[in-house]
Amino acid sequence: MKNEQPIFSVSQVNAYIKQLLDDDRLLGGLFVRGEISNYKAYPSGHHYFSLKDETGSIRCVMFRREAARLRFRPENGMKVLAFGRVAVFPRDGQYQLYCGTLSPDGIGDLHVAFEQLKERLYKEGLFDDRHKKPIPAYPEHIALITSPVGAAVRDMLRILGARYPLAKVFILPVRVQGQEAAGEIAAALRYADAHRVADLIIMGRGGGSMEDLWAFNEEVVARAIYHCSIPVISAVGHQPDVTIADFVADLRAATPSNGAELAVPDQNELTVLLRQMDGRMAHAVHSRLAGVRRDLLRLSASRALQDPMGPIQDRRLLLDYESRRLAHGLTASLAGQRERFVRLAAALDALSPLKVLGRGYAVAKAKTGRVLTSVEEAAPGDGLEVRLTDGVLDCRVTERRKL
Repeated sequence: MKNEQPIFSVSQVNAYIKQLLDDDRLLGGLFVRGEISNYKAYPSGHHYFSLKDETGSIRCVMFRREAARLRFRPENGMKVLAFGRVAVFPRDGQYQLYCGTLSPDGIGDLHVAFEQLKERLYKEGLFDDRHKKPIPAYPEHIALITSPVGAAVRDMLRILGARYPLAKVFILPVRVQGQEAAGEIAAALRYADAHRVADLIIMGRGGGSMEDLWAFNEEVVARAIYHCSIPVISAVGHQPDVTIADFVADLRAATPSNGAELAVPDQNELTVLLRQMDGRMAHAVHSRLAGVRRDLLRLSASRALQDPMGPIQDRRLLLDYESRRLAHGLTASLAGQRERFVRLAAALDALSPLKVLGRGYAVAKAKTGRVLTSVEEAAPGDGLEVRLTDGVLDCRVTERRKL
C-alpha cells in the first residue's frame, strides 16, 4: 500500500510553528539588543516597533500593561535592550518579539526619562527665569511639604527655629518615595496655594538614589510647582542631586538644611544689623540736634531778636531816602519838560503867520477863502480879501503883473 504525503492547512502550519517556538526554552525568555525603528504607539496603549542591527531586524510588540511601566518614551534610533519571548502570531504567520521590559542600552531608563522630561518642560518654558517668584525676605508663615518623619524635617525645623523663630512653620505631610509620592506632593502644593497657608513653601527630602528621589522628577510635581502662586524652594537630596523640581522651583537649595537657611534670615545677623542701624539713627539724631542747637544760638544772637524795632527803623530810613530820590527825580523831570515846552512854543510862535504879517507882509485870499500864491490865480475884476496884521481889506483886481 502506497504511503501518501500529508497535506496541512495554513493555520495548521502556523499553529505547529507556534508550538515549536513556545516549547523552545531559549525563545521563551531572552534579551535582544538593537536599535528602535518604525516606532508607533497606538491609542489602545500597545506599542509596535522593530529592532534592527547591521544585518537584520525583528518585529516587536509591547502590550499596554507592560508599556505603562515604561519610565521613558521610546524613540526611533534609540539603542535599547529588550527582554521578552519570541512567538508566532498565527493569523499572519509572522514571528515577533513580545517585549516584557525595555531599557536604554548603556544607561538607565530613569536617566533617559529624566532627560526627556527636562527637555520637554524646558521647551515649554517651565524653567524660564521670568517665571521665578522672589523669595520673601521675612516670611511670616512657612509650609514644609515633606515626610513628617526622618532627619530632613527635623533639620529644617531646628534650623528655622534657631535662625528665625518669628516665623510660624506648618508641616504638610506627604510621602516622598514610592508610586503615590508624586501625587501627594502635587496635591499638597495645590492645597497650600488654594488656601494660602504660607508665604513660602519648602519642598524636599533627604538624599537617596535616583529612584528614591524620582517623585520629584515626575511631571505632575513640576507642573504643580509651576502653577503655584506661592514661592517654592526645592530642597531635595544632597548637593550633587538634581531633580526636575529644582529647575521649576523659584529657588534651588543643595539640601533640606540649606533650604531652611535660604528661607529665613539669621536672627543673630539681624540683631547685629539692628544694633548698627540703632547706632546710625542715634548718631543722626544727635547730629540733627546739634545742628538745630547751633541754629538756635545763631538766631537768638541775631539783631532781629535783640532789637526787634531795628529792622523797622532801617526800613524807615530807606523809605525816606527813596522818597527824596523820587521827589528829586520828579522835580528834575518836570524842569526838563518845562524847558522843552518853552523851546517848542518859541519855535511854533516863530512859524506863526501873524508874526509874518507883523513884519509888513499880507495874505491875499479869494472870495472863496482860498489863499492865493500866484497872480495866475486871480483875474482883473476879481474881488479879494487882503489880510493885514490888524484887519482885512476888500480889494478888486484892476491889473495883474507877473514878475
